Amino acid sequence: MKSGIHPEYSETTIQCACGNVIEVGSTKSNIRVEICSKCHPFFTGKQKLIDSAGRIERFKRKYAKYSDRQK
Repeated sequence: MKSGIHPEYSETTIQCACGNVIEVGSTKSNIRVEICSKCHPFFTGKQKLIDSAGRIERFKRKYAKYSDRQK
C-alpha cells in the first residue's frame, strides 16, 4: 500500500433517529441516520403488503380496448 493516500479508519458510532446506537468501523465519524434495522418496517414486521392483483386488474382494464381492436 502507498503511504499517505488512504483515509484514517477508526471505530465510530451510528446514531438512528429512533435512538438506536451501533458501533462500527468507518472512515467517517459520528454518523447519523433516519432509519435503521431496529425501526425499519421490513425488519419489525409492520410493513404494508402491496396488492399486486389489483395492479394486474388495472392493467388489463386499461389495455382491454386495444386487444379488442386487434381481433
